[in-house]
Amino acid sequence: MSNTAKALPLIIDCDPGQDDAIALMLAMASPEELNLLGICAVAGNVPLVLTEANARRIRDVSGRPEVAVFAGCPRPMVKILETAEYVHGKSGIDGAGLPDPSRPVEAAHAVDWLVDTLRHADAPITLATLGPLTNIAMAIVMAPDIVENIGQLVLMGGALSLGNITPAAEFNIYSDPHAAHIVFEAGLKLTMIGLDVTHQARATPERLEAIRAIGNPAATCVAGMLDFYGAQYIETFGEGAPLHDPCVIAYLLRPDLFTGQDMRVDIEISSPLTIGQTVCDVHARSGQAANANVLEKIDADGFFALLGERLALLPDTV
Repeated sequence: MSNTAKALPLIIDCDPGQDDAIALMLAMASPEELNLLGICAVAGNVPLVLTEANARRIRDVSGRPEVAVFAGCPRPMVKILETAEYVHGKSGIDGAGLPDPSRPVEAAHAVDWLVDTLRHADAPITLATLGPLTNIAMAIVMAPDIVENIGQLVLMGGALSLGNITPAAEFNIYSDPHAAHIVFEAGLKLTMIGLDVTHQARATPERLEAIRAIGNPAATCVAGMLDFYGAQYIETFGEGAPLHDPCVIAYLLRPDLFTGQDMRVDIEISSPLTIGQTVCDVHARSGQAANANVLEKIDADGFFALLGERLALLPDTV
């Protein structure tokens, strides 16, 4: 049994997506460190009806039926929804080979649940965001007082350098830049894990086979997803898949695996050419105070060792 009294209270907001799915497994395999209060789903990699169902499938294969899953916003705040089936497949988690989820999504809307949970929290809660920031921004707009109970927000999104959905923008931020702007301006303790970091955490053939060799249902699911997801990256970029979203959970478990620095980050919301860009003031030229800890490097071998160790803890049967 986990000692939730000492574990970090955590809410995950996500849009599974193979890499989100692996991040969820890593969190659910770590109950001693992470007290997972609930999972919120948002539209992003695929539409909401799929992301919330995928979160429930991953909950089942991870053997954590008690974790509640809430469906949130089905579209960005302003932009038209643009999904990424060309990377993740029609289901969002193609290659997983998982059955339908065992129980329904919760009745409450994710944004309402976020507001209620944060308002009544006995201690600050950490938010781990793995997709577009729509749910979080909507909660902050509805109830600005909840910021006081957000201990920190660790997000996968943005980049110091190049984008992946446009030349300038990373997918999660581009998907809802107006939501990202609200979150980055909210005065939160933010840690940004962008493409410069996640592209260092690639599932090489050797790392993939080590995961497959674990042999339990969760690891088999991960290997299948990475077979599919990785093939898209190899075809496009000539390299194995980067595990973007699991870096967020790894940072919460092992911050020593990462290095970075505080800086000012602004979100571009007006330029058609660069909308969604994270403008990172690396050399403090703007004169504005830093608003994020921007990570720059990861110990990739340490990261994959952690992932393999935790996947091996998940159930042998489901």
